[in-house]
Amino acid sequence: MTRRSSRFRKRVESVCAPLPGAEVSDPWGMGHEVWKVGEKIFACSGASRPGVTVKTRDMETAGMLIEAGIGVRAPYFHKSWILLPEDVDDDELRHRLLTSYDLVRASLTGKVQATLPARTS
Repeated sequence: MTRRSSRFRKRVESVCAPLPGAEVSDPWGMGHEVWKVGEKIFACSGASRPGVTVKTRDMETAGMLIEAGIGVRAPYFHKSWILLPEDVDDDELRHRLLTSYDLVRASLTGKVQATLPARTS
């Protein structure tokens, strides 16, 4: 892993780790860093592509962000997901990670959501 990738991983971790119920794993055993809440992915850093993949509200939002140059189409994910580059601005990275977390968390069953503390930041 390059020094830059290591720094980027730490940037992602600093946002994701404090989120209620957030867990990181490498489910495929190939060096991925997958962040989940309630067993559902909200962020994924691949082993071979730099950056982090996040969920957006819908395909239209993803398309707008791609057109604006904020991210690119995320390979292997639904069209509502985008891949943010490692040089993404800190505020944009934080906003996109938190939005992805909130969208995925809201899609969890009520029973699972009830087990999670409220997000404060």
